[in-house]
Amino acid sequence: MSEHQHRKTAEYGYVRMNGAGNAFIVVDAMETPFRPSEDEVRRLASVEAALGGFDQLIAVEKAVDGDAFMRVWNSDGSLVETCGNALRCVGWLMLDATGKSEVKIDTMAGPTLARVAGDRDGLHQVTVDMGQPRLDWQQIPLAEEMDTRGIELQVGPIDNPLVHTPGAVSMGNPHVVFFTDRQDDVFVRGTGSLVEHHPLFPEGVNVGFANVLDRQTIRLRVWERGAGLTLACGTGACAAMVAASRRGLIDRSARMILDGGELFVEWDAATGHVFMTGPVEIELTSQFQSVL
Repeated sequence: MSEHQHRKTAEYGYVRMNGAGNAFIVVDAMETPFRPSEDEVRRLASVEAALGGFDQLIAVEKAVDGDAFMRVWNSDGSLVETCGNALRCVGWLMLDATGKSEVKIDTMAGPTLARVAGDRDGLHQVTVDMGQPRLDWQQIPLAEEMDTRGIELQVGPIDNPLVHTPGAVSMGNPHVVFFTDRQDDVFVRGTGSLVEHHPLFPEGVNVGFANVLDRQTIRLRVWERGAGLTLACGTGACAAMVAASRRGLIDRSARMILDGGELFVEWDAATGHVFMTGPVEIELTSQFQSVL
């Protein structure tokens, strides 16, 4: 018998949610541990599977200190530190379940606070304290020392690059942000997939393409490490706002327009923390079976 045949199966409840269009399967792992292999995550993520495809698979577990621990897998099976839009979704589930006005959610990138922010356009809004952005080259991390306000990286011909000198920010996961009005699918997919695995980023990187429309508004598209082009990326929105602020292109807050909706991001001057507010939507709840 194979090792797989020896393993038991368990039934898990899940909620299909989206945060500004970012699609999640949120699995209840409070009582039964959920540790899928990379192959199983990829199998569950295929659009032919019963779950119908997703950007990230989320397990909500008991926390040592807090209301829940959130574990995140990208659709390619890779385990990642955190996910901003998923934090809002898990935050809403925990706020709703506990009746609290604020909940603490721990992640591999550290703890986060989520609170109710009312309703807008018929959708629940949640604000998440994303903590302080990490701005040192070693924190992102980069392979060599650079000024993260504009790192030495360009795409295209040396004498006439298509994009160059992106800002680099970690929001618990690594991001680079190019400032450009070139945001078409072909360009974002081609450039994003190229930069994601550039040797400058030993852990890979999420790639943002930010068009600063005015000092309060940014149009953003994000190529997510391990997930590709998605409708929204919460940590990407936070990283882009911080990178734009450090360049003097905006002040310390902005409305972030993503393919799947809008987020409001503020970089608080007093605490240095980044706060992200945006919608959460529950699409369905169901169960599935997985090996233990």
